[in-house]
Amino acid sequence: MMRMEPVELDGHTALAIEVKLPKTNLLAVTTDKGYIMCGALDVGLLNERLRERGIIAARATGVRTIEELLEAPLESVTYGAESLGVVPGMKGRDAVARMF
Repeated sequence: MMRMEPVELDGHTALAIEVKLPKTNLLAVTTDKGYIMCGALDVGLLNERLRERGIIAARATGVRTIEELLEAPLESVTYGAESLGVVPGMKGRDAVARMF
């Protein structure tokens, strides 16, 4: 099952996506510029093999809901996200606010 819903942050609207899979859920909150995602995101791959794309993304681990993803400290971020001031340890919601 897949669920999508708008998330209001700082006067902007992001899109929350939840995909229920066997034994896990994939969680993401996205804007037109970038996204944050659960532990399934491979930041190393984005930074190394796809670096030329300048993908703006960040990863939080140990989250099970969209609200947890927004409140969790980020574990890792792409170089593209760093260029917007997104850093590890920042809350997911603060990172998304920089991605508008």
